[in-house]
Amino acid sequence: MARTARSSKVDQAYEIIKNRITDDTYGPGTRLVFDQVARDLDISAVPVREAVRRLEAEGWVTYQLNVGAQVASFDVEQYRAAMEALALLEGYATAAAVPHLDAQTLHKAHALNKKMRTSLTRFDPLAFTRLNHDFHELLCEKCPNLHVRGLLEREWQRLDLLRRTSFSMIPARAGESVDEHDTLLHLITSGADPTTIETFSRRHKLNTLRAVAQQP
Repeated sequence: MARTARSSKVDQAYEIIKNRITDDTYGPGTRLVFDQVARDLDISAVPVREAVRRLEAEGWVTYQLNVGAQVASFDVEQYRAAMEALALLEGYATAAAVPHLDAQTLHKAHALNKKMRTSLTRFDPLAFTRLNHDFHELLCEKCPNLHVRGLLEREWQRLDLLRRTSFSMIPARAGESVDEHDTLLHLITSGADPTTIETFSRRHKLNTLRAVAQQP
C-alpha cells in the first residue's frame, strides 16, 4: 500500500513537472531544485527526485555536476534534423494517404484547421501546436505504410522533446501555416496528383523550419 502511494506521488510529480516544462513555466535551463519543487507541490523530495530522473531519461531534463538538474535547452541542429526528416515523411505519408481519406476524415481536417484559425485571435502557441499536430496526424494516419507511420511517430516525439512548440518563437508563422493547410486540403479534394501534394506538404513543413532559422 505504501509503495502504491509513493508511486502515485511520483506519477503526480512527473505529470506536473512535465506540464510545466511543456507550457514553459519551467523554461530551458531552469534549475530544478528538489526541495524547492517538493515544497511547491506539497510532497516530499523523494518522489520529486524520482520524477526528475524519469524526465532526464526521456530527454526533458539534463543533469550537470555542480549544477544539478536543469530543463533541457533548445538544440538548433537536432531541431533542424527532426524537421527535415518530418518534411520528407509527412510529405510522403500525406500523398500516400489521399486515396484512403474519406469524407468524414476530410471534414475533421477542415474543422481542425478552422479551430486553428479561430485560435489566432487569442494566440496560445502550445495549444496551436497541439492542433497542428492533430491536423497532420489525422491525414498521415491513413497512410497504408505502417513503417512510415512508425517513423513519423518517433520523429513527432523527438520534436516534442526538442522544444515542444516552435510557434512561440515565430507567432507570425501560425497564420501562414493555417493558410497552407487550406491549400493542402484544396489540393487533396480537387484531385491533384500525388507528386504535387507530396511536394507542397514537404514545403509546408520546411517553411516553418526556415522561419525558425531566421530568428536570432
